[in-house]
Amino acid sequence: MKKLVVLLYLLLSSLISPAWAGGKGASAGVPLKCDPYANYACLDDYLGGNTLLRLWRYYQLEIGHASAPADPHALSSHRVGWPATPETTPPMPFTEWPYGATTSLGVSRPNSVDSPFMTSIANSSPGRWLQNAHIQIYGWLNGGGNLSSNTVQPGGNAPMAYMYTPNKLQLDQIVLYMERVPDTVQTDRLDWGFRLSALYGENYRYTTSYGIFSNQLLHSNNVNGVDFPMEYAELYIPHVAEGLVLRLGRYISIPDIEAQLAPNNYMYSHSMTYSFDNYTNEGLVGSLALTKKFIVQLGVVGGTDTAIWNVGKRVNNPAPNPLYGSSTFLKDPGAQASIVACMRFTWNDGNDTFYPCMDGINSGRWGYNNLQWYGFTFYHKFNDKWHISYEMYQTHQNNVANINNPIAAAALASGGTPFSPQYIPFNAPNPAQCNPSNLTCTSRAVGVVAYLNYQPTPLDNISFRPEYFNDEQGQRTGTKTRYLNFGIGWQHWLSPQIEFRPEIDYDYAIDRPAFNGNANAGIAPDKHYTLLAAMDLIVHF
Repeated sequence: MKKLVVLLYLLLSSLISPAWAGGKGASAGVPLKCDPYANYACLDDYLGGNTLLRLWRYYQLEIGHASAPADPHALSSHRVGWPATPETTPPMPFTEWPYGATTSLGVSRPNSVDSPFMTSIANSSPGRWLQNAHIQIYGWLNGGGNLSSNTVQPGGNAPMAYMYTPNKLQLDQIVLYMERVPDTVQTDRLDWGFRLSALYGENYRYTTSYGIFSNQLLHSNNVNGVDFPMEYAELYIPHVAEGLVLRLGRYISIPDIEAQLAPNNYMYSHSMTYSFDNYTNEGLVGSLALTKKFIVQLGVVGGTDTAIWNVGKRVNNPAPNPLYGSSTFLKDPGAQASIVACMRFTWNDGNDTFYPCMDGINSGRWGYNNLQWYGFTFYHKFNDKWHISYEMYQTHQNNVANINNPIAAAALASGGTPFSPQYIPFNAPNPAQCNPSNLTCTSRAVGVVAYLNYQPTPLDNISFRPEYFNDEQGQRTGTKTRYLNFGIGWQHWLSPQIEFRPEIDYDYAIDRPAFNGNANAGIAPDKHYTLLAAMDLIVHF
């Protein structure tokens, strides 16, 4: 702990004083006449010695470029014989086709993030210590706004997510990472890693796990909040087949094209397929490369989007009823030992990847977000300009209280279920809408989404997103309907550190109105459609 305090003190000192700087250009008032893109050796002279000035000059240096200056002496970040890395960042939100719960096998090196902050302190004592320890500190600021056909504030854009309030500017997320990435390129030795993360902003609403600072959302319904979506340690074992990574802690759920973290997405908005999905798990997952093209994943977690200490925890039942007949019930019936498993097969020299998964598999009883997830993602690169990402899944929960049944509705209202308003006043899991003769039923949802992407320049990507989402019992979105959604977005990068993403979306509820309501305020939706224009800005540091 003492070492950590000293390190933080040195970091702060290096930001406010050039005295810590030890680079060649420490006394330079202006950058020397050199181009680090042509001669990497002069980068330190170009940046100078003062930490804040180095930070500013590094942002200036990268403007108009699609990558950072390349160190010719850097080790290869790609294992020999491994499938080719299909994409680049910019303009795409990833380089490898996404797969979760592991540092990418065969293509990950320590100290590989292009971070202005780490560059700015590189010639200081704490900067050198972090570099030698292979620890990086970085993050981003993300904010945006939308113009919508909806008018109810807050919440009128829901079930569209990540900008649920119409006609509003918002702070989406400020994110800070501290991490060490294990070296999965080499095959000679064990290596280890970790990630500590913190998030603040409106987007905490979509990362919250029940029991981890969840009162912000579930008891206060705060617009902005804090969360810690990734807190894990990793161990890389190279001598098992082509390599094994073990991850222990809280992590982003395995499947999906999209992610909660802004830079990992093609567009500012998210599909419903992603918005009503599994978000985070806590537990142990192993990712094993059986061959260079075939990876399997298997793990045990404590459920989905619920704190592991909720497993087995019981609370008082003030109103025993036919659904929950005893004087106590589980705080979250979905908090139970659960299986996650995936397979990833890559072919065509990395241009194609098929990734079927199942996530959070247990008894399936109605829980905070106890989704039984079965589905797959598929990626295909046509050429250097075009690629497509496709996802399809089916989710279900069992024994969900049926709001159309008078007995079940009374139990919900009286506090006789774990998710009654007496326990969760805001943003509680929805009941199902089923045959009125049934106390409970199984709720199901089907999501199908694709992103067709065109890269006109190294700093630009255009995405077209068609989607079909069927909320068969209304448990996911609150409305029992099918949705057809279309979006088109432009991801434009000014540099590897600054990007903005304008887009236009049209979402349509086929069977009944689903938009322009607010369930927390008792306002029923009154519109079948939403037409929305939106844009956000991401600044990496």
